[in-house]
Amino acid sequence: MEATGLRGDWALRPHYNWFEVDRIIRQALMEDMPNGDVSTACVVTGPVTARARLTAKAQGVVAGLDVAARVFSTLDRDVKIRFLAQDGDTVTPGEDLMEITGDGGAMLSAERTALNLLQRMSGIATAVRGFVDALSGFPVRITDTRKTAPGLRTLDKAAVLIGGGRNHRFSLSDGVMLKDNHIALAGGIEKAVRMARERIPHTMTIEVETKTLQQVEEALNSGADIIMLDNMSPEEMAQAVKLAKGRAIIEASGNMTVQRALQAAMAGVDVISVGSLTHSATALDISMNITEIMQGNP
Repeated sequence: MEATGLRGDWALRPHYNWFEVDRIIRQALMEDMPNGDVSTACVVTGPVTARARLTAKAQGVVAGLDVAARVFSTLDRDVKIRFLAQDGDTVTPGEDLMEITGDGGAMLSAERTALNLLQRMSGIATAVRGFVDALSGFPVRITDTRKTAPGLRTLDKAAVLIGGGRNHRFSLSDGVMLKDNHIALAGGIEKAVRMARERIPHTMTIEVETKTLQQVEEALNSGADIIMLDNMSPEEMAQAVKLAKGRAIIEASGNMTVQRALQAAMAGVDVISVGSLTHSATALDISMNITEIMQGNP
């Protein structure tokens, strides 16, 4: 694949594990064309070189352009890609994002998979940007959760970064988060934290989910590194921040809208985790259109 035009600050772009991204792409293509693309096979009867453009049909933040390009190059190793926008750009209806030149048949077969991934990632980035912009005056981080689409976590979390947010745990292996059911099975917050501390490396943090101010005090006294305030009121969040006195990172979570996130930020929390960024984001409308048939099929 030959690609031109992708630019921008690398610090704002995710460092993809391309082995994992390629697995996602191959799985998606296998799902979409398990026995080939019969529609394209009917109308593309010989070699044909074509040019197409991906175009935004709604306003939003574009994310996943290099992933979409990877889909096209999976089916056409000689495809030429020209990026007309960059990840993180705010785009408007009618704005061209990418130009693809190559095998017309491969282009049609790759279209839906490329668009599915690009539209989902762009929808997530757009949702994230809405929170980030609304809270730009506060020293608080907007993060995602593990509420991602099965099999797409790598791309979902990449889109969060592109939108200006930060990632929470990537998996259950990345850090200890003791939620209500862990605490119930362990026999209380203090015991759960102690058991975790005895078993994890010194480099790993412990986060405790709390629902009341009493639980916040228990978590602080147990030495938790991060305390999650689950569905607390603005007044309770402010009180929890006062109780912590900098002894632990305070994270607000639970049914986070922009308005509720603003209340959490004003209460002084350090982190706001928003599940809806990845489990409920609306895909950004993007289309592909053939603009030129260069040689081959009439």
